[in-house]
Amino acid sequence: MKVAIFASGTGSNFENIADDQTLKDRGLKIEILVCDRPKAAVIEKAKRRGIPTFIVQPKDFENRNYYEQAIIKELANYQIDFILLAGYMRVITTTLLDEYPMKIINIHPALLPLFPGIHGIEDAYNAGVTETGVTIHYIDEGVDTGPIIAQQKVPVLAHETLKQLEVKIHHIEHQLYPSVILNLLNK
Repeated sequence: MKVAIFASGTGSNFENIADDQTLKDRGLKIEILVCDRPKAAVIEKAKRRGIPTFIVQPKDFENRNYYEQAIIKELANYQIDFILLAGYMRVITTTLLDEYPMKIINIHPALLPLFPGIHGIEDAYNAGVTETGVTIHYIDEGVDTGPIIAQQKVPVLAHETLKQLEVKIHHIEHQLYPSVILNLLNK
């Protein structure tokens, strides 16, 4: 399976997927990293692994449609089967969704439908919930509203700091996302 990973930040989930030997052995090939931030740390991680990077910034385009058309054109060069979002901080629109229907998945650091959006961990923590978690879901036109593929709960302990909760969430992300990808490879 030829995949593109979209990321905007540090790239811990990108790195985790790229280094997973079981995924490689089962045929996962990361063809390209798509990044919307030219100074994102994930770019260096892709470079060290010999994975090409396509840096494309929305501000360089008249609208989101043209932005996503540029991405589609680049992905066509790699014959991409699937798109994995790993900390990509942009809403995907119908332009990309129509090109890759039910072929774009995302990881979210909360138990959707609770706490959608970019601050899932912090929002759950500030809400005082006793459990939160990680969700892997297909992308649709909404913000974190697509069909859920898998979820894993994470307890929020009474005296836990936000930073401690973030570490637990990221640990679960790094287990759950490769597991879900492996299931997709087996289909």
